[in-house]
Amino acid sequence: MNTFRRIVFAVFACLALAAPALAHPHVWVTIKSELIYAPDGSVTGVRHAWTFDDMFSTFALQGLAQKTKGQYTREELAPLAEVNVASLKEYDFFTYAKADGEKAPFVEPKDYWLEYANSKLTLHFMLPLVKPAKARALELEIYDVGYFVDFVLAEKDPVALAGAPSACKLTLGRPQEMSFAQGKRLSEQASNDPAVANNWGANFVNRISVTCP
Repeated sequence: MNTFRRIVFAVFACLALAAPALAHPHVWVTIKSELIYAPDGSVTGVRHAWTFDDMFSTFALQGLAQKTKGQYTREELAPLAEVNVASLKEYDFFTYAKADGEKAPFVEPKDYWLEYANSKLTLHFMLPLVKPAKARALELEIYDVGYFVDFVLAEKDPVALAGAPSACKLTLGRPQEMSFAQGKRLSEQASNDPAVANNWGANFVNRISVTCP
């Protein structure tokens, strides 16, 4: 039963239960990311830290054993972290990369763990590229196609370039906020055509662009 509950409460396992008509965000995630560069100037992967909203964090922790009330150690959160990361694969880790216009796929995450602070869970994980990309233009997009999860870059220091050549320049593109009119239209369209909801998240992309000479 404990394993089952952890799977049900795991952040990304819940996505499979979302009906198309309920395409509005149900989970809110604040992003902090770090692009990792090798000594030769190639990008080897991205290290994410995703902080979930307090309501969902509370929901996810229900039934999870803890030694000290109100506190969770990394070891206590390990089973939940494993389920989260395993579930990410089905959704391409919500992270899409292009190097000089060509898709740059990722392999499965590593070095993953969950942290609990200020009533919120933060998932840390390293997402390596299949092969290092030495590109003049690198673009990273983070979003949920179905818009069940609302991703947004942190307001302060959302992205860092670890080990990047000094001449590389970072540009961020933040998603628009959904207006009342958009939300109303989405509800109406999704009820009549589920395919509309399944692609709605493309309107709310977090874009990280790096150009290097």
